[in-house]
Amino acid sequence: MSEQSARVTSMTGFARSDGGATSTSDDGAATDWSWSWEIRSVNSKGLDLRMRLPSVAERWEQTVRERVSASVNRGSVTVNWSLEKADRATTPELVVNEAFLETVLGLQQKLEDKGLVFPTAPSLDRLLNVRGVLETVERVADTTVIEQLQAPAFADLDTALAALVEARHREGARLETVLLGHLDEIDSLTADAAKVAEAQPAALRKRMEGQLALLLAASPPVSEERLAQELALLATKADVREETDRLSAHVHACRELLTGGGAVGRKLDFLCQELNREANTLCSKAIDLDLTNIGVELKTRIERFREQIQNVE
Repeated sequence: MSEQSARVTSMTGFARSDGGATSTSDDGAATDWSWSWEIRSVNSKGLDLRMRLPSVAERWEQTVRERVSASVNRGSVTVNWSLEKADRATTPELVVNEAFLETVLGLQQKLEDKGLVFPTAPSLDRLLNVRGVLETVERVADTTVIEQLQAPAFADLDTALAALVEARHREGARLETVLLGHLDEIDSLTADAAKVAEAQPAALRKRMEGQLALLLAASPPVSEERLAQELALLATKADVREETDRLSAHVHACRELLTGGGAVGRKLDFLCQELNREANTLCSKAIDLDLTNIGVELKTRIERFREQIQNVE
């Protein structure tokens, strides 16, 4: 893995690992098994793990969760382990995953408790068509059989997890390039805003003169102290140097996070909020159309940046 690909990790990825082993029953009969691990990952606010294991391997769920958690910090991760006898000539027994079926029926009850009325009760054939309720993996009555498969199966799980991490790094490298490009655009627009603001003295002076004429024509006349306060307030509102300085500082902080590596998604999301806040303030202070247009374009670029960082771990 290159240094570039290791800096930013995406929450999107997919990996698969196939394997198999031979188990021996108490009577000495050997059975060949084959399996496949599939792991999918998409973006999420935290780490959300979902398991789909055959009923014979449900006791592994906590161990699988621990292994996944050790490799992934954020994301909605679905882990699926399919198991079958390697001899395809043998017809597998159909097994109902009773625990999952109870979960499905419990969900129906929860929905009914919230006022959602089903026109008819779910039929058996519809329940059995729910993915995960009916399994074609043979039930292993001898617990020692599944225990014999655990070590090689977990070795393949580790292989799949390593492939998932690699896929998330590859996607992260592509994502980093996109995000740095957005930051370059935000930085360029910030520089444009600073230049336009520096070229605004004439417009500011004209506005001040108009404000001054209104104040002098007021009845009763405005005091000199009040006049000075109004003019100072107008000058302060038109000064966007603080906003452009903060925008530049936030862009620099975002670049450091992206190139520093690690789980930086939440920090980037916070900085994106700060970028948007400064862009809003800049728009509210704009005294001419050029600066307003730059502010609107800034907000558009920041929003594109925000959308992309939702995929960063």
